[in-house]
Amino acid sequence: MGKKNCTMLQIGTKAPYFEGYDENGNKITLTDFAGKKLVLYFYPKDSTPGCTAEACDLRDNYERFLAVGYAVVGVSRDTAVSHQRFKEKYQLPFPLIADTDLTILKAYEAWGTKKMYGRETEGTLRTTYVIDEQGVIVDAIGKVDTKNHSAQLLKD
Repeated sequence: MGKKNCTMLQIGTKAPYFEGYDENGNKITLTDFAGKKLVLYFYPKDSTPGCTAEACDLRDNYERFLAVGYAVVGVSRDTAVSHQRFKEKYQLPFPLIADTDLTILKAYEAWGTKKMYGRETEGTLRTTYVIDEQGVIVDAIGKVDTKNHSAQLLKD
């Protein structure tokens, strides 16, 4: 079981600027979402059980996110080719940024030491941020429930 990321970005602070490329080579930046709400989620690896459960839960509730004005973007250190396969296999409707150099992961404190199977390793800390129309972090989730992540975000 992964350890909770204790150094998450704080609610109420400005979201760090990011730019990256999705599975199709399209450039995505924080400024693209100015005036919109964004769910920016960081996950360890395409096509692994937890990451697949999380992505499919977000996919299954995607229309609900759109209905309340949210865009959804996933970020991992996987390559664009890996993201293409993952999106195609599970019909994911949102972009996945390939952050192979860890720039975005580190800016959002979603990269660090975690404990798995009794040993410490460096890796992606499963983390989600909700960013408002002004680019301010309004929610931060470090203990993601992969099968029910949408419910954590869409608190009706």
